[in-house]
Amino acid sequence: MKIKIGVLGAGHLGKIHLRLLKGIEAYELMGFYDASPEAAARVAGELGVRAYESVDALLADVDAVDIVTPTTTHFELASRAVKQFKHIFIEKPITSTVEEARALMRLVAEAGVKAQVGHVERFNPAFLSVKDMALAPMFIEGHRLAQWNPRGTDVSVVLDLMIHDLDIVHRLVKSGIKRISASGVAVVSETPDIANARIEFNNGAVANLTASRISVKNMRRVRLFQKSAYVTLDFLDKRAEIYTIHGEEQAAALEAAGRPALPIDLPTGRRLITIESPEPVPVNSIQMELEEFARAIRDNLEPAVTVDAATTALQTAYAILEKITPFEVQ
Repeated sequence: MKIKIGVLGAGHLGKIHLRLLKGIEAYELMGFYDASPEAAARVAGELGVRAYESVDALLADVDAVDIVTPTTTHFELASRAVKQFKHIFIEKPITSTVEEARALMRLVAEAGVKAQVGHVERFNPAFLSVKDMALAPMFIEGHRLAQWNPRGTDVSVVLDLMIHDLDIVHRLVKSGIKRISASGVAVVSETPDIANARIEFNNGAVANLTASRISVKNMRRVRLFQKSAYVTLDFLDKRAEIYTIHGEEQAAALEAAGRPALPIDLPTGRRLITIESPEPVPVNSIQMELEEFARAIRDNLEPAVTVDAATTALQTAYAILEKITPFEVQ
């Protein structure tokens, strides 16, 4: 039996979700609601999907709802849906505040529904290509740079862009945070448009993240450094590279097998560095996260990105913002 689903919000990303949901076998797309009657009529005609006249009318017809509205509306819409025992998919950031996120976490637990958050980089082919690798980075460097786009400026660059990398960092580093230092500048909007954060974890790991929405070029890259390995994840080009340092015994075996490698001589002995470029998984990341949401509902599984995980990323984002005193460039 198909999952009856509706979409709240028919902006740029909402339209993408609508198109994809129409083609996912697990769902029966009932329609959508958008606060703008003009936009709703336009999208309904363009996509051939029913436009509901109210949120409650849509909720009455669905098993699950996909919330793709401005962040400021997330908690109100999500809580209304959960209180009616509807499963929810909600775009990142999960809510406007940590307090709202925690309240939503409680509501979801009480209702016993599935709730997944749209941290889409979890489904990026670059990240998927290394998911089976034993990753335990002790230093992470991330750069997420974007050209100016007014869409998304209702929140700071930390909540708009950096939060993607915060989710990835928390996914990889299984440790509490010891210390955060950060700086940022509001250049063209009222909130920081460029920010840098250094996050120190209790286990000694460090993450140094930079996010900007006023760059001349786009970049979405994370580099991971751990014992005997260096991994680079290019979320824009959707590719990964793995540099591995092999000890003397392994180096001899690699040389005997004729495997391409870069030799280096250290005081402790000869080493070889191999470079691998895993074949990226050819997926549409947004489609995959929506398919995983359906699987969580149908098979009663934990969602791929839980409310708990999204709240942790949001909490770190606000801890970073507390360290930043934005000012206008004169």
